[in-house]
Amino acid sequence: MIKKWILFIGCFLASVLYSQHKFLNDPKLSDEDLKSTQSKIEADAPAEVLYRSVHFMIDYNGFLTQEIVSRVKIYNKDNAGDYLDHEIAVYDSGRGDRETLSNLKAITHTWENGKKVSTKIERDEKFKSKEDKNYTVTKFAFANVKNGSVVEYSYTLYSPFLSSTPRILIEEEIPVKYVEYVFDHPKPLGYTINYKGSLAPNFRDSGSKVLYGSEYETYRFAYEKLPAFKDEKFVLNNNNYKTGIKAELNSTLFNNVFKSYSLSWKDIQKRLYEHDDFGLQLKKENLVKNVLPAEIGAITGKIEKANAILKFVQKNYTWNKEDDTFTDKGIKNLLTTRIGNTAEINLLLTMLLRDAGFQADPVVLSTVKRGMLLAYNPSISQLNFVLASFTEGGKIFLLDGTSKLTEINMVSPRALNHYGIVMSKDDAKQINVIFPEVSKTLLSINAKLTPEGTFEGHFADRDTKLYAMIANENYTDDEKVFAKNYQDEYKFPFTNLKHGLQPNNDFETSFDFSSDTFVDNIGNKLVFNPLLFLYSQNHNYDQTEPRRAAIEFYSAYDRAKKVTITLPEGYEFENVPKSKKFRTEDSALQYSYVVTQTGNQLTVETTVQIDDSVFPKEYYPAFKQIYDNVTKMEAQVVTAVKKK
Repeated sequence: MIKKWILFIGCFLASVLYSQHKFLNDPKLSDEDLKSTQSKIEADAPAEVLYRSVHFMIDYNGFLTQEIVSRVKIYNKDNAGDYLDHEIAVYDSGRGDRETLSNLKAITHTWENGKKVSTKIERDEKFKSKEDKNYTVTKFAFANVKNGSVVEYSYTLYSPFLSSTPRILIEEEIPVKYVEYVFDHPKPLGYTINYKGSLAPNFRDSGSKVLYGSEYETYRFAYEKLPAFKDEKFVLNNNNYKTGIKAELNSTLFNNVFKSYSLSWKDIQKRLYEHDDFGLQLKKENLVKNVLPAEIGAITGKIEKANAILKFVQKNYTWNKEDDTFTDKGIKNLLTTRIGNTAEINLLLTMLLRDAGFQADPVVLSTVKRGMLLAYNPSISQLNFVLASFTEGGKIFLLDGTSKLTEINMVSPRALNHYGIVMSKDDAKQINVIFPEVSKTLLSINAKLTPEGTFEGHFADRDTKLYAMIANENYTDDEKVFAKNYQDEYKFPFTNLKHGLQPNNDFETSFDFSSDTFVDNIGNKLVFNPLLFLYSQNHNYDQTEPRRAAIEFYSAYDRAKKVTITLPEGYEFENVPKSKKFRTEDSALQYSYVVTQTGNQLTVETTVQIDDSVFPKEYYPAFKQIYDNVTKMEAQVVTAVKKK
């Protein structure tokens, strides 16, 4: 009996503690916080969130109000740039419904001469920019920021869009003293709270209450003393692994009439096919009659014909760099202007495939930047990308016309986000969206050593398949930045730097070099690493904390190095390393170090092979072990001596 009372008292105290916590209680900035010199959560943090409140409230007039309050302590402003400049996006549907930003305030607080000095951002220091047809972005930067300053901002965003709220990330790249999420909605509306992540709130308060003079449902979560979220390497989007909260409308009850908005992907398929800017565009089949040239129609092989249709779209139509599930100006406008968004390009590709006799359907998904698609929680708001697909021999083939370099089953890297949904005319089916082949990086050096210890030679860096497309897109986006990356990486003299797409769509960068920095002269011996500047003392699998995320690449890949070194006449090699190979038990990771010698010429070839694009986090120790061994193998040196 006594034990039962103890258990009851413990549960009672816990409930009292939860209920006594005050949400939406913005504390006054204390002198202690303003004068502090380091975070008590992580002493070396460049900044710390002192207080952040995100409050969503829907009123009975059908408007969603979002109120944001953020207060951040800056310890090292040079390493806290992400918290000094801000952007607030405001959405306009283009059909009369739009969001409105108001009450934006931004202040810098600094402790100077024994008192608090506050600097406000004036109206003319905030500016708006039109990012695209739907979004206007307000940008501002804090003024008078010093080490020790506290920067805070607040604003209100009014929205008529009630189907969902943005996903709010609880974790930050800096420590968080306190953060809260509050969502209040009228009882006639039903919402599902999608909670993703490993953190449990320190305080919560959920249920029915009288708020704002009416019956409401509330969801309130608060968190204290959160360590910084450490971004992990080899992850496509670290935000996928942060704790986050999002609300989705699932039902309404007005005048005793219940309406369910709980969706399956089949429900979304129906909505998409009824939408003016998706399904009704696909129905305009007459627009694509006679668009394809006769020679494509004459191709008999299905794969060959599909590839020809893809090349036709790539040659004649250009992506405007806007990703969307819905067309902007429509297929008819695309055929006229030859410029369109992702939906327009790939819905046209789908229509052309259908016109050519293919069983073709669009595939909808979320881009890597948008975040991983939550397949268990179907939502139109999650989607922002369209691919084309066709079925042949029981297999589904993917096509993407937004890039000039894609091939069948090679889609833009921004869309390689694990999986998508095939939206056929009468069904919805989840599929994997991955690149099924192996991409390669081939690094080669052909060098000659002079008796004085100088290496002269030629270097080439060649990428294939998906990696070639990524390299080419980076190059065409900004040629100067692309070239500078090589200048920053290889800090020795080189000339004749060239970049370019090869006839087979490989992408290659090359240069000539001459340097005496790779050789140590020891007595009458020349000692050097036979991989020259392709040897690295460290590798990037250096995480010591437990791994949270999967290990993700855009593609399975091979990374090969081939260095051929020719000694001057009268010289010979000593201490030549031996060839060696090792791999994991399942051969998912393999490495080879192969040495070939012919007279005064030595060739070293190394290859790392990774046979998949995604590995469970449990594989991380295997990656670390393999790369520890790679680093040791590639640290070996050779010696060149004069013949006796």
